[in-house]
Amino acid sequence: MKQDFIKFPLHLIVHPFDGFWDMKYDGKGKVRVALIILALVVLSVILQNQFAGFLVNYNDPRYLNSLMQLITIVFPFFLWCVSNWAITTLMDGEGKFKEIVMATGYALLPLVLIYVPMTIASRFMVQEETAFYYLFNSISTIWFIGLLFVGTMTVHQYSAFKTIVTMVLTVIVMGIIVFLGTLVMSMMQQIIEFIVNIYRELTFRT
Repeated sequence: MKQDFIKFPLHLIVHPFDGFWDMKYDGKGKVRVALIILALVVLSVILQNQFAGFLVNYNDPRYLNSLMQLITIVFPFFLWCVSNWAITTLMDGEGKFKEIVMATGYALLPLVLIYVPMTIASRFMVQEETAFYYLFNSISTIWFIGLLFVGTMTVHQYSAFKTIVTMVLTVIVMGIIVFLGTLVMSMMQQIIEFIVNIYRELTFRT
């Protein structure tokens, strides 16, 4: 149990090729661990937005909404997983949806490991030291993208080039889904308003 929650995730982010291979073929990865990491990322971002030092934090606490921050992290996570599964199904990918969720979740771990210490450190930084805050945050993002790349490549057994193409197509599909979803919601809202207006008109006439 300890290996599932601590040792293996830390091993994976340092040795991604071995780690993702073990996750896919030796069953070392767990969906619940990936979801826990996702929850920790949400918590890390909320803490960063609310408690980071004033030199690096330009958010107004009065307008921060933890629920919206939750949605803006969790929704893209699952949208990526669904879009990647849809694309790779058409491109002979070997990864299952569960494996995509695990690979994406485990890839998020560097964000947690860097965001939390940097949030604490930022409260004691002077202006000249804020460059380190932005540097380490950038490193965490690059680390995450690198892990996501290796995870996608390993889970689906793709070449590096095909992995890049797949990830780009995944982002495009995500945009299409968001566009279509927004369009459908807008149309539904207009239909509901139309029905309500007709009902009101009939009510007033009777």
